[in-house]
Amino acid sequence: MLTIGCHLSKSKGYYHMGQEALSIDANTFQFFSRNPRGGKSKKIDLHDINKFLTLKNKNNIPLILAHSPYTMNACSKKVEIRELANSMISEDLETMEYLPNNLYNFHPGSHTGQGKETGIKQISNMLNNCIKENQTTTILLETMAGKGTEIGSKFEELNDIINQVELNEYLGVCLDTCHVYDGGYDIKNNLDNVIDEFDDIIGLNRLYAIHLNDSVHGLNSHKDRHACIGDGKLGLDAISNIINHPKLKKLPFFLETPNDIDGYKKEIRILKNHYNNK
Repeated sequence: MLTIGCHLSKSKGYYHMGQEALSIDANTFQFFSRNPRGGKSKKIDLHDINKFLTLKNKNNIPLILAHSPYTMNACSKKVEIRELANSMISEDLETMEYLPNNLYNFHPGSHTGQGKETGIKQISNMLNNCIKENQTTTILLETMAGKGTEIGSKFEELNDIINQVELNEYLGVCLDTCHVYDGGYDIKNNLDNVIDEFDDIIGLNRLYAIHLNDSVHGLNSHKDRHACIGDGKLGLDAISNIINHPKLKKLPFFLETPNDIDGYKKEIRILKNHYNNK
């Protein structure tokens, strides 16, 4: 069975997101842990969480994915921005324990001129501070397109972060199809080779989720602009190959395409029609 969902708004709570996902034939979903531009998180609503957990169990929703704010930067040269990232992730991970055994994804960050080695060390230091033994949440580093001073456009950079984290059994990777393609990995024409390279450098055991997006600018552009499924440089055939690849097809896929809820429903229908359940 294809595990597929999209990005939904948390504003009305977890239970509403669960209902909305089911209404468009999704069986998972992604949401921002707080306002995508940062700021304080909302007060925990235990009634809403318990209603959602009941809905999740009743409808066999396997897991959900929280996404940190885009503005969070764990490797900024400004100390106060790094400290804010540390605070936000620590608080988000505490909240996620009310929703046990799920995923939390974040963009590694931009080193803002300090250099990749320094940035990688700062990201790892933050994770060493935030990860707690026996937590149930798996933290995912997202593959990036490599624009500006972004860290994470190369598999080696993600692996370096992971190797510098003491409790790295709680770490994984979320592969974004637009990002890796824009970053120079040809998942359109050489998908097997890219998967093998990921396995050699990081290990497929670390791959927990895929952001399924088409790309406006394409291979090696380092632009990071998502397109709707089939409307970009990747195209529907390449995306169909990704969701059906034997080493990927059992993973959860999350759409982050420029869509409204009806557009997501259409894309989910298309992807299910192209998915081989065998």
